[in-house]
Amino acid sequence: MQQTVEDRYEEPAAGLSGPEGARVVRLSVGGMSCAGCVASVERALNAVPGVDEVTVNFGEHTAQVKGHAPVPSLIEAVVKAGYEAAELRTAADEEAKEAEEQARYKRLLRDVAIAGAIGAFLMTGDMLHWFPTLETGAGRLFWGVMSLLTLYVLAGPGQRFFTGAWKAFWSHSANMDTLIALGTGSAWVYSTLIVLFPGLVPAEARHPYFEAAAIIIALVSLGGALELRARGRTSEAIRRLIGLQPKTARVIRDGKEQDVPIAEVGLGETVRVRPGEKVPLDGVILDGASALDESMLTGEPLPVAKGSGDTVIGGTLNKSGTFLFRTTHIGRDTALARIVDMVRQAQSSKPPIARLVDKVSAVFVPTVLIIAVITLLVWYNLGPEPRAPFMLVTTMTVLIIACPCALGLATPISLMVGVGKGAESGVLIRHGGALQQARRLTAVMLDKTGTVTAGQPRVTEIIAAPGFEEAEVLRLAAGVERGSEHPLAEAVLAAAQDRGLEAPAGEAFEAIAGHGVAARVEGRAALFGNERLMRERGVDLGHLREQALALAGRGATPMFLAVDGRAAGLVAVADPVKDDSKAAIARLHRLGLKVVMVTGDRRETAEAVAREVGIDEVFAEVLPQDKSDKVAELQGRGEVVAMVGDGINDAPALARADVGFAIGTGTDVAIESADITLMRGSLHGVVDAIAISRATVRNIKQNLFGAFMYNTLSIPIAAGVLWPATGLLLNPMIAGAAMALSSVTVVTNANRLRFFQPQERV
Repeated sequence: MQQTVEDRYEEPAAGLSGPEGARVVRLSVGGMSCAGCVASVERALNAVPGVDEVTVNFGEHTAQVKGHAPVPSLIEAVVKAGYEAAELRTAADEEAKEAEEQARYKRLLRDVAIAGAIGAFLMTGDMLHWFPTLETGAGRLFWGVMSLLTLYVLAGPGQRFFTGAWKAFWSHSANMDTLIALGTGSAWVYSTLIVLFPGLVPAEARHPYFEAAAIIIALVSLGGALELRARGRTSEAIRRLIGLQPKTARVIRDGKEQDVPIAEVGLGETVRVRPGEKVPLDGVILDGASALDESMLTGEPLPVAKGSGDTVIGGTLNKSGTFLFRTTHIGRDTALARIVDMVRQAQSSKPPIARLVDKVSAVFVPTVLIIAVITLLVWYNLGPEPRAPFMLVTTMTVLIIACPCALGLATPISLMVGVGKGAESGVLIRHGGALQQARRLTAVMLDKTGTVTAGQPRVTEIIAAPGFEEAEVLRLAAGVERGSEHPLAEAVLAAAQDRGLEAPAGEAFEAIAGHGVAARVEGRAALFGNERLMRERGVDLGHLREQALALAGRGATPMFLAVDGRAAGLVAVADPVKDDSKAAIARLHRLGLKVVMVTGDRRETAEAVAREVGIDEVFAEVLPQDKSDKVAELQGRGEVVAMVGDGINDAPALARADVGFAIGTGTDVAIESADITLMRGSLHGVVDAIAISRATVRNIKQNLFGAFMYNTLSIPIAAGVLWPATGLLLNPMIAGAAMALSSVTVVTNANRLRFFQPQERV
């Protein structure tokens, strides 16, 4: 019986599996307006029994919860804290969340239009002196109507600020909504009081501020709309990855081809893929051959040839040829689904730099409220006449101009774009800490086999002794090796096959441990092995020995062939350096990094490879379990070390390193042992990851500097520190515009990362 996606997810436990069986649940959180809201939501979720870890992403308005707590309890905790919550479990949930954000964007634009129209009318009329004064009956009637009109703005377009402030009050916290509600609310209350009771203040102070309340609501709503639109672009990488998987698959059932929704395709089913179609799920090719474009998953631009027995990855594009494949992974087990989950988790994680922001944000709004109270008292007691309007304007401006949004967005928005940028290049970053740490690296340690080299030995040179031909030497060597399972034997047999040579069948095969093999081939006694074997069997190598030494110095392993006791030639086998290793190492050097190689191979071979690619230091003849000690040795010298390995054999070293890079292919996502996974077998991914890390952290610092400087300078100016020297006060409407634009600026700056390109590969 075939297992479908529905079968696999009937159990009530939702989310991904985390450490020690803990689940990872993603929630969409509505109603968050600033970094203070993040702290409130995290507090509420952490208080739920069974929760191990909570990360709230203000940029994406989501929460990621690890633990065993039931989802209804998590949602209830968020709702009690004054926010909205819903679980994100399927692609349909994500689409619903995106649709809701589109609807919210349209609502914000509608709010801007309503509040802006009323505010613009009031502001224009006031500047042109169209309106009657409060001293007349007609004036009081007119301004009474304006009070009701402004109240409509506060209760309609501005309702969310007052609702958010009220919820925050009842949850014993304060947020940006608190500041906006207090600022605009106080302007309306003051203005309405002087309309109803003009005698409360002197005649020169009888100025209503209805236009300020309406314009501030309009400007903050406009800022929110622009921020929402710009923020939506930060998740483009995720949307593109999700969009890779087709909606249906052409499955062969009962001998007939039929289009079936992806969710209904089971394990072990046979699927046909035609030219120009996307591979729907992971599997193994049964029949046919093609070239697949895997660039969106691996960053590798060249199509990859695939044939019978090769694995295919769901979401990749079939460029040419038709093939049948058997599904091996479905649902959340596919490589694409795992990559999407990894990117989401990384985007939701918090690098160390974010913890500073969390601490500041936790006290930001209360601090602003204290500053506003101090401002009110100072202007009331020490300010010039008329004191009431001066007191109102400065206090309201302090409340309006303070922007916890910019602080809260500074880190997560840049992190989302940076992690997404890495995913587009085939670089999967597991958490924000790795992204931040990668920029501090001073040394990169590379495992040799499979990292610097291809990891697949092949024949690099054939030298025939006098009286023999190269083809004959290779053919006879392949005949001797037909009975061997050694990796070097596979290289010899593959070389003979590539040249169209048929290896003759050998007889009386004998494996000589540590030396080579012996057999009778075409009626002749043949030996194939190292120099020690030849010496022990009394074979004179002559000039072949000198040529073998030269080959060994270049990193190859020479093997001699003797026929009937006479040297016939040698075959050199080497694990060739990857085509792009030298260029990638040169890029690492240009970034100012020291490059070290670690290997279990002989020193001569290791140093030959190091010379070829430009490596600075070599640790040779190192056992796999001792590689982590070499990482520690470099760290003891004061280096910040990255370890690059295959993610399995090098797990201890990857764990010991400051940043571990697992290098591999898309189907073997080898993610658990490393901080960063490279989807393709190229060292260029290491350079790209470090470059993206540096650009992302630089962008975060720019955002934080801008947010801190904005608040450090704007709040004192809003409080009126320039008044004694210049007689200038900041208009509350300008404060509203500045506050809205500060968030938009942060998001826009983060989106610049989408156009970042690592240094050119040469």
